[in-house]
Amino acid sequence: MDFGFDAAILARAQFAFTVAFHIIFPAFSIGLASYLAVLEGLWLKTDNPVYLRLFKYWMKIFAVAFGMGVVSGLVMSYQFGTNWSVFSDKTGPVLGPLLGYEVLTAFFLEAGFLGVMLFGMNRVGRRLHYVATLAVAFGTLFSAFWILSVNSWMQTPAGFAINEAGQFVPEDWWAVVFNPSFPYRLVHMVLAAYLTTAFVVGAVGALHLLRDRADRGARTMLSMAMWMALLVAPLQVLAGDLHGLNTLEHQPRKVAAMEGHFETQEGAPFILFGWPDRDQQTTHHAVEIPKLGSFILTHDWNGEVQGLEEWPVAEQPPVATVFWSFRIMVGIGLLMMAAGLISLFLRRGGRLYDAAWFHRFALIMGPSGFIAVLAGWVTTEVGRQPFTVYGLLKTAESISPVDAPAVGTSLVAFAVVYFLVFGAGTFYLLRLMNRSSEAGGPDTDAGKPLRTAGIAPATTGVTRVTPAE
Repeated sequence: MDFGFDAAILARAQFAFTVAFHIIFPAFSIGLASYLAVLEGLWLKTDNPVYLRLFKYWMKIFAVAFGMGVVSGLVMSYQFGTNWSVFSDKTGPVLGPLLGYEVLTAFFLEAGFLGVMLFGMNRVGRRLHYVATLAVAFGTLFSAFWILSVNSWMQTPAGFAINEAGQFVPEDWWAVVFNPSFPYRLVHMVLAAYLTTAFVVGAVGALHLLRDRADRGARTMLSMAMWMALLVAPLQVLAGDLHGLNTLEHQPRKVAAMEGHFETQEGAPFILFGWPDRDQQTTHHAVEIPKLGSFILTHDWNGEVQGLEEWPVAEQPPVATVFWSFRIMVGIGLLMMAAGLISLFLRRGGRLYDAAWFHRFALIMGPSGFIAVLAGWVTTEVGRQPFTVYGLLKTAESISPVDAPAVGTSLVAFAVVYFLVFGAGTFYLLRLMNRSSEAGGPDTDAGKPLRTAGIAPATTGVTRVTPAE
C-alpha cells in the first residue's frame, strides 16, 4: 500500500501525522499546568472557593490531556528507529543526550509530582500540595526547554563537529543547547501554549455564560482568559518579530518562502495574498503593500530582501505550503489581539459578562490556539525542507532503507488507531468542559473543615498512596 509515493514521502507524512496529533496536547498542558498553579495560588491567598472549584475542574481536564500527550508522543521515538535510522545514526551523539535529559529531568519531575497534585489534596498540607502543582508546571516548561533545544539545533546547528563516520558529534554543549534560534523559539512556543490555553479556558467560560450569566466560575474563567489575551498576544507579536529577524539571519530561504518572494529586491513589498508557484518562480495574483516587506524584515523601507532565486529550485522549500501556513498563524494572532482589546472595552463598560455576541466570538475562538500552533509548526518544519539538519543533512539522505508499501501500511494503521483513540479522548475532554464548574453548588467546599473540603490541615504529613487509591 504505497499510494504511488516513494518511501521518503510516506515516512514524512507518517511523522507529520503523528506529530500533528501530539503537539496539540503538550501545547495545551504547558499552559494549563501554569493556569492550575495560578488558580491554586489565588485560592491559598484569598480563600475564595471559586478558585478552588476551578482548580479541581481544570485539574481533571489536565490529567486527561497530559495522558494523551504522553501516549501520542511515544510513537515518534519508534519512528526514529524504523523510518529515520540514518538520521538517528548521524545526529544521535548530539540529539540523543538532549532527549535523554528531557526524560530524566522534566518528565520525571512532572510524573513524580503529578500524583501528589491529582490525588494528594486530602493527604498533604496546603503548602506541600501547592509545591507539587508548581513542580508539575515547572516540569512542563522544562520539557519544552529540552524539546525546543532539540528542534532548534536541527534548524540552526551549532557547537558540533563531523567525525569520520559522518556523524555530528558535540564539541561545545553550551553552543549545542543554546543554539542561535533556541531562545526565540522557546519564548515563541511558550507564549503560544499560554494563549492556546487561555482561549480554551475563555471558550469554556463563554459557553457557560451563554447558559447562565450568573455562573461565577464561568465569569472568572472568561475574565482571566481575556486578561491573558490582552497582555500576552501583543508580547507574542513582538516575540514573533524577533524570531522572524533571527530566521532571516540564519534561514533566509525559509523567510523568502514565508513572504512569497522569488526575486531579490530592495524595497520589497509585503504580499498579503497570492499563490506562489515554485515551478514558474513567481507569485500569481499577488496583493501587495509596497515596501512594507523590507520594513518588516530589515526595519528599513529600502532594505534588501533575498528571494528564492538565490537557491536552486531543488533546495527551495514547498513555497505555497509555507506561505499560507504562515498567514494562518499571523491571522489568528491578530484575532487574538482583537479579542483582548474588545474584552477590555467591554470590561470598562461593565458588559463583559452580558455581551452574548462576544461570548459567541470567544467560543468560536476556542480552538484557535491549536490551529495557530499547527500552522506555526508547518511553517517551521516545511520551511526547513529539503533538510532535516538545515543546510547539512538532506531529508532524502536521512530515511531508513524501508519499502514504500511497509511505510504506507503503517501510516494507514496509525491513522485508524489515532482517530479512534484520540478522537475518543478528545470527545471525553469536550464532555468534561461541557459540565459547569458550579455543578456542586455555588458554595461547594466553602465553610467546611479543610479535610472534608478536600484539603488536609497544613500540619498533616504525607500519607502513602496505594495503587488502589
